[in-house]
Amino acid sequence: MANGSSAARAIPRLFQIPELKEKILFTLMCLAIYRLGSHITTPGVNLRALEQLAGQFQGTLFGIYDMFVGGGLQRATILALGIMPYISASILFQLLAAVFPTIEKLQKHEGEEGRRKLTQWTRYTAILLSIMQSYGYSIFLESQPGAVIAPGWGFRMSTVLMLTTGAVFIMWLGEQITERGVGNGMSLLIFFSIVQGFPGAVFSTLELFRAGGISLFRLIALVAVMIAIIAAVVALTMASRRIPVQIPRKVVGRGRIREGQRSFIPLRVNSAGVMPIIFAQSIIIVPGTLAAFTGNPGPGATGVQGFLYDLSQIFQIGTPWYYLTYAILIVYFTYFYTSIIFNPVDLAENLKRQGGFIPGVKPGAQTAEYIDRVLTRVTLPGSIYLALIAILPFGIFELFDIQTFFFGGTSLLIVVGVALDTVQQMQQHLLLRHYEGFMKKGRVKYRGRQRHM
Repeated sequence: MANGSSAARAIPRLFQIPELKEKILFTLMCLAIYRLGSHITTPGVNLRALEQLAGQFQGTLFGIYDMFVGGGLQRATILALGIMPYISASILFQLLAAVFPTIEKLQKHEGEEGRRKLTQWTRYTAILLSIMQSYGYSIFLESQPGAVIAPGWGFRMSTVLMLTTGAVFIMWLGEQITERGVGNGMSLLIFFSIVQGFPGAVFSTLELFRAGGISLFRLIALVAVMIAIIAAVVALTMASRRIPVQIPRKVVGRGRIREGQRSFIPLRVNSAGVMPIIFAQSIIIVPGTLAAFTGNPGPGATGVQGFLYDLSQIFQIGTPWYYLTYAILIVYFTYFYTSIIFNPVDLAENLKRQGGFIPGVKPGAQTAEYIDRVLTRVTLPGSIYLALIAILPFGIFELFDIQTFFFGGTSLLIVVGVALDTVQQMQQHLLLRHYEGFMKKGRVKYRGRQRHM
């Protein structure tokens, strides 16, 4: 109760601090601009024909992409690519850092200059991906009957120009939020893209209840289950295994002694975040995406089209093979991505340079082996838990016979993770403001005593 009341008292204080108020208002203004641009249609597109194609995105790569851009692909807006080209470029460089020492050196050993250069490379790669994706999207629109008013190279080039410009604008908007607003701009844009579909999903569920499609008991049970899933996601996001670390007493400078310290290394149960689910989804929907590109020939087709159709039916949502393969891929990619972003050898070397050690473990190689062993054990239940959270909503929707609802495993993890990170940053602003005020009062008193003497 104390934590809840303190949090409630902290909310009005957010707008009492001028600097934090400006950051929040700036962030809201940027999100409003993003929302406005998400409803401006690309020139040359027939919206009525495009609305009839909305169902074709489900179960394909376009469907996952469309979730991250707030339905921009279905509406063919100028911001249809969203922040995803930049996110894809960032993930690409994270993967390449494990293969190419030059990129790893820029990330870890060249300081601010290296990170600035890597950020510039990421931007150029994002622009290149935007050009490729927008061109592919224009070809896809032309392949749909009646979706394009005047097909041809003119439409393709204008679509590439509009969508690439929109992607660059969103990339700049995200960086502005990070620098001048609250929270991480890229994450907040994805967060907002997902959350903006919440009112419509709630309204459609209530309409289903009014029409008698779902009883009051089942609706209450559904809300209760969703709250329980959100609590489980919060627990997964916050859970960590703490490895104790001892930093011994040390002489620094001219006889000054730095006292020993006891600290810990937090190893998160889910260090990989939402990336394993995104990777797993991107792979498991490949058959459905390829079948959609071949025109979904239907049962009885022969050759490559028939093979792709049969394969897409095997891995269709709701089949046992889909759930089993999906869970295995999530567990695998959890280990894979954790091994990329977390290096026990580097951590052990940094700890050794600081003079710190883990009690009962020798510094150096044995410390790296110990951390790697603990990380492996912690990641296993984390990966299984992550797979359950990703699959559980599908079973719940089938149980309650609801085809379209707001939350899935991927969207839940993103929304909860970004929300917790943003709240923590606001709390840090409030705490820093409190201590700055305390320091100023202390300096005034100290100066006053000096004048009195």
